[in-house]
Amino acid sequence: MLQLSTRLRAVRPAIVRARARSTAASTGQKKVVLVDGCRIPFQPSRGEYFDLMSYDLTRLAMHGLLTKTAVDPKAIDYVLWGKVIQEPKTSNIARDAAFAAGIPRGVPAHTVTQACISSNQAICTGASQILSGQAEVVLAGGVETFSDAPIRYSRPIRKKLIKMSKAKSPGQMASIFFKGLKMKDLAPEQPAIANFLTGEVMGHNADRLSDRFGVSRREQEEFALRSHLNAANAHADGFYDGEVIAGPGGKTLEDGPRADSSLEKMATLKPAFVKPHGTVTAASASPFTDGASATLLMSDGKASELGLSRKAELLAYAFVAWDPLEELLLGPTYGASKVLRMPGLSLKDIDVIEFHEAFAGQVLSNLVAMDSDKFFAENLPGVDKVGSVDMTKLNTKGGSLSIGHPFGATGARLVTTAANRLVKEGGTYALVAACADGGLGHACILKRYGA
Repeated sequence: MLQLSTRLRAVRPAIVRARARSTAASTGQKKVVLVDGCRIPFQPSRGEYFDLMSYDLTRLAMHGLLTKTAVDPKAIDYVLWGKVIQEPKTSNIARDAAFAAGIPRGVPAHTVTQACISSNQAICTGASQILSGQAEVVLAGGVETFSDAPIRYSRPIRKKLIKMSKAKSPGQMASIFFKGLKMKDLAPEQPAIANFLTGEVMGHNADRLSDRFGVSRREQEEFALRSHLNAANAHADGFYDGEVIAGPGGKTLEDGPRADSSLEKMATLKPAFVKPHGTVTAASASPFTDGASATLLMSDGKASELGLSRKAELLAYAFVAWDPLEELLLGPTYGASKVLRMPGLSLKDIDVIEFHEAFAGQVLSNLVAMDSDKFFAENLPGVDKVGSVDMTKLNTKGGSLSIGHPFGATGARLVTTAANRLVKEGGTYALVAACADGGLGHACILKRYGA
């Protein structure tokens, strides 16, 4: 279906920092294993979870995974949770929700934020704690809700309110508030989705990236349709039974995947970012989504002691960084290149591939870049290209375009789905990769346990 152009335009060299951190389990070290993972249904924002806080979604995911695995909450040594849009009332949501999920008060917990790879960072930080001997059992995941995003007063109004707190009379309060007040100051501030450094939203970058790598609108819509059909089929075939646990009201079906979607419908949509001639539309961009996902990590020895089965070993993981303006969405390329070399694997060794689908054009551009000698010669001199991705291995159960993308929760979903695919398909290695705002990226290698 996908006939991607291999033409590459002039590319500005990427700035991949040497300080990018990575760790891999090597011979003689502890094995970090994934016992299991799950998510509550990812749902379009302003829908099923409209009346719930991220705290509620997190509690459901945490409690659901502990119930599913029958692990005693007292066995947990540490809790790590990813979140991007912070709620002031629950700034350390990992700790707050852990209490509600029945985890003892003596278990430390902290929240991490790294844009769309926040729960990837939570998982890998947990793995590092296990490898260093700081913990044996870690609960790691992430959450996001756009249905309850904090909306602030404008900066001028906030300054007035702070000054008013020192006023000694209602008259002084009124004087402070109305002095110099402009009508535009009364407009609330929505949470920013534009990058703070560049002032650009990711959709603009996806449009430019697609143009740069020769990915057409038609190809983007074909890939988006593929995502929806794969996700709908995975739900219908029972693949997600057990991975998607019951949300509020007992519902396990996710409303994002659309089996009735079509290229004809997608073709009628107008460009969403670069108007009027852009190629990214609402159909080829991941939607705002509410949801939470969780994973249970252990040292192999501890899992054996507790008599638990394991799905996969976290074999290697890496985080990378580069130019946030022109290389923003190339996380899968840079991350995969780094992480595959760590255990000495090549793309041909990989049986399962799960890439975050921020935009269809972003995924397809990465596929072009990964198989381009020119791109690697200009951006990673001396490093061999990753190679051509076998589409029969990539996101065969849907992805963020269809299932949805709760920023802080997507990484744990990717890892859980990759592990379940390894188990059900009998593969040996899985590659997980994602881009993130700020010119950041992540990739990891899972190995099916016992393979």
